Amino acid sequence: MLPPIRLRVLALGVACTALAVLAFSTVASAAESQKRNPHLADSVNPLGHGDPAQQDAVAVPGPANPGPRLSAEQIEYAPTGPGQFGAFTSSPYPDGRRVLWSNGIDRIVKVDFDSFEILATYWLPGARRWSEAEADDAIAAFDDSNEGLFALWRAFQEAQKLRDLSGVYTVLDRDNNYYIANRDGSVTAYTDADPNDPASEIRVRSRFELPSNVTGLTVGMNMTYDGWLILPTEHGYVVAVKRDFSEYRTVRMQHAEGAEEKATRDVGYGWVRNGVAIDEAGGLYIASQDHMHKLVWTGEAITTDPADGAWTASYLNGWGHGSGATPSLMGFGSEDRFVVITDGQPMMNVVIFWRDEIPEDWKTLPGAPDRRIAGMQPANMGDPDLREIQSEQSVVVAGYGALVVNNIPRNAPWYLPERARTLLISFLGSSPKHQPWGVQKFEWDPEAREFREAWVNLEVSSPSCVPLASYPSDRVYLIGARDNAWTLEALDWTTGESVYTSAIGGQRYNPFFSGTHIDELGRVHYGNHWGRVRLAIPAAPMEEQ
Repeated sequence: MLPPIRLRVLALGVACTALAVLAFSTVASAAESQKRNPHLADSVNPLGHGDPAQQDAVAVPGPANPGPRLSAEQIEYAPTGPGQFGAFTSSPYPDGRRVLWSNGIDRIVKVDFDSFEILATYWLPGARRWSEAEADDAIAAFDDSNEGLFALWRAFQEAQKLRDLSGVYTVLDRDNNYYIANRDGSVTAYTDADPNDPASEIRVRSRFELPSNVTGLTVGMNMTYDGWLILPTEHGYVVAVKRDFSEYRTVRMQHAEGAEEKATRDVGYGWVRNGVAIDEAGGLYIASQDHMHKLVWTGEAITTDPADGAWTASYLNGWGHGSGATPSLMGFGSEDRFVVITDGQPMMNVVIFWRDEIPEDWKTLPGAPDRRIAGMQPANMGDPDLREIQSEQSVVVAGYGALVVNNIPRNAPWYLPERARTLLISFLGSSPKHQPWGVQKFEWDPEAREFREAWVNLEVSSPSCVPLASYPSDRVYLIGARDNAWTLEALDWTTGESVYTSAIGGQRYNPFFSGTHIDELGRVHYGNHWGRVRLAIPAAPMEEQ
């Protein structure tokens, strides 16, 4: 039996209705003050985590309540091949049409925004081509059983494909150039054979090789507000390159000495493990193994000089592997401004750092390793006795709220190595035996200048997807699981209460660590290990939200 929902309201003595109105107005104002990057595709979703601030929050309404189970007509599936985790919406073409660009293990595709049909496919040279029949065979196997030793073995076999994933980090610019950071450290720009025809072939525009003095795999990609791509590497280098690849700049981050030897695991566990958040003024926010960094892009160079506004700050890293989160920005305009990560403690904390000058009267918080930390709260899902929880996801940020989910599988077999436990929340994530439960939100109170827990919901399970907040709807959406089926879940961003749960179906609809995305029409998109899913549910009218 599931534990009952636990909700805690922050402001004592304030009526719930008044609190909801206050929170909604805060979120709405944040959305209005967040500037769109004019060099990215003119769409809701031009890059991973949605925007340069990496908030996983959008300024469009989310879908209406479709009822307890989605109909077949509401569930669309595109067999785009394995490893298609992200898809990015183009600017309108001259005829007004849009496409979704995405890439995976063996191909790059363009999918029609309206019909969800595959328009063009570019097969990656040298990659093994996977068939739809092979995907169907794997899906059927997991539908038959996603528990036990044989299911684990099948999951392990499927996971081996990911070794061939050419690039996870991608950006789509305003001219429909699709940039992919490759495993060898290079970046390839793909584009349309005919820029006026969204169905034209995909072709290689150009390729950028990292300079010889820059080492380590790239671990993220973003774009400055003057149109330069920013690429950190796992060894602590940061590269800025023009969109046409005609110029580049490099710098090495502070404290990066010996970063080549500081990797604690294989690929994905280097000194820098995650991407970069960018603000309008050129602030570049990157987490390394023990520090949060702000570098500054001046328009001509990347600087680590405090005189230019750069800084580094320590965070706790008891497990030694650093933060698993891409930094997210909180606060815009005249609001208090922070950068948010989860730290490297075995029982991870959600940590917010002052983004700009630290207030003169600010005192170091108890237990915090650095004065720049403005808040540090354990992501314990409301259980003070919990001793271990870690997540490989960025923190979802909207307004002054910061949300995390529980990704620790339950009932892990004793013989399963710690690193292999990811299989339990990915390929086997909907299994009632293994699925984790819990979503937790924290919130900054600008009057009291305190970062506190807002609510915990233990009735929702988000095994592996990255949730998404909608500013206008004041909701957070995620792909969850109940009764061994995948579901669309909507929660009230202010209170944490479940707004609705709608069953999607079996293992074909496993989100497999992809981000939840809401398009301009309110439809939900996400990728999985075998293809892409779109839930064709229209956005709810505002009077219904």
